[in-house]
Amino acid sequence: MNTLKGNNIRLRALEPEDLQFLFDTENDESFWEVSHTQTPFSKFLLKQYLENAHLDIFEAKQLRLIIEEQNTHQPIGMIDLFDFNAQHKRAGIGILIQKVHQQKGFASEALGLLIQYCFTHLGLHQLYANITSDNKKSSSLFAKHQFKVIGTKKDWIFSNNTFKDEILYQLIHE
Repeated sequence: MNTLKGNNIRLRALEPEDLQFLFDTENDESFWEVSHTQTPFSKFLLKQYLENAHLDIFEAKQLRLIIEEQNTHQPIGMIDLFDFNAQHKRAGIGILIQKVHQQKGFASEALGLLIQYCFTHLGLHQLYANITSDNKKSSSLFAKHQFKVIGTKKDWIFSNNTFKDEILYQLIHE
């Protein structure tokens, strides 16, 4: 599918071979704040998740794609559609890139591909992202792709013994 293929990365469906990558990523505590996780995931649970990953987005109301570097064919991150609502033609987006692969343009390329896919193939009217006010990298990424700040949820996220505001970003397809 050319829609999900960029210059340096491609977005692809989950495969059974992604079990170790998912296990390592989901259990990296440095990502838990953005994934709203508080407990580790077992390989057994992630294997079950992979077995159900074939469900259509219209049925599952979510879609997780692996961000794969084209040269090495190695997974470097994930990009998710969540809270998919076909009736109102909207979905939330979450993106995660392994630390060693950050600041190389992969997240921007993946986000651009997913936006195009959502508006072209899924017929969505709008996308949104929830980003903590101290996450400057993500704020900059979504702003670069024309997402607009439409609101702030005060003291929304409790992390490291402090409350953080969460900023709501929205992109409407014109």
